[in-house]
Amino acid sequence: MDLLVLGGTRFLGRHVVEAALVRGDRVTLFHRGRTGAGLFPGVERVLGDRDGGLGALDGRRWDAVIDTCGYVPRVVGASARALARAASHYTFVSSVSAYASPLALHADEGAPLATLADPDVEAVTGETYGGLKAACERAVLEGFGARTLVVRPGLIVGPNDPTDRFPYWPRRLARGGDVLVPDAPGLDVQVVDVRDLAAWILACVSAGVTGAFNAIGPAEPLAFRACLERIATAVGSTARLVPVAEPFLLERNVAPWVGLPLWVSAGEAAFSTISAARARAHGLAFRPLEDTARDTLAWDLARDSSERAGSPALTAERENELLTEWAGRRG
Repeated sequence: MDLLVLGGTRFLGRHVVEAALVRGDRVTLFHRGRTGAGLFPGVERVLGDRDGGLGALDGRRWDAVIDTCGYVPRVVGASARALARAASHYTFVSSVSAYASPLALHADEGAPLATLADPDVEAVTGETYGGLKAACERAVLEGFGARTLVVRPGLIVGPNDPTDRFPYWPRRLARGGDVLVPDAPGLDVQVVDVRDLAAWILACVSAGVTGAFNAIGPAEPLAFRACLERIATAVGSTARLVPVAEPFLLERNVAPWVGLPLWVSAGEAAFSTISAARARAHGLAFRPLEDTARDTLAWDLARDSSERAGSPALTAERENELLTEWAGRRG
């Protein structure tokens, strides 16, 4: 295939390009050139900003477009309109955050999508992200119609993850000792390895698959504590998990999802039960969580420690403070 990848040098986009090259696809990258300058020697790069700079793509033709970096409906809509005659297929990577809250347990692709209180807002925040992604989906559909594949992942994990939403746990568990974990016995975890997601997206594009899909793993329900125990085993950890009550953590401004990754508060637990049956029926498959944990830890330990400096997850000092206070409170 001849592919145009919008972005393509960070996390999912990077893995999509890597997998496409292994397949023998021809790839053109359109990006601003701010990251990944040393990646993919020999791959054609067209430098430009998709916000007003799409003219650099005029007159070209590809089999398909894969958009891994769309967040603003105005900008995504412009991309879809500009490329509507340049490609036969458009993949837009959205998010399960595009669903409206409250979400029903085990929701599928027919669940209502989020809306924006201000349809003109473009600032991407925790409050606007889901509505913006939903609006981006609509903008792509306006440009490509039935030729659109909408991919709604949950938490994407694996090597090259810049967010620290998953690397925190293999790194922390490998360090050992007492590990603070939320006491969330009824919570499931849904993650998809970035390499599995990239391979599945390319397979769908090659087959001309269209429509919306929840691209979420694993294949079977995975409880939060079981997830951590499996990660610990995979990285050879002897750490002791110390469950701490959710109200205690919330009162001390430990934020779900951010301060302690993978943890979703009780009120949002439905977002960890979303159905991926449709994607699995179309070939989405998952490697073992243990492989993801080991590979993520190896990548995390090999990178410069300065790259973790902005991590929102608990520091070792803050974790110790909370564990000490929790132990004292329990007598």
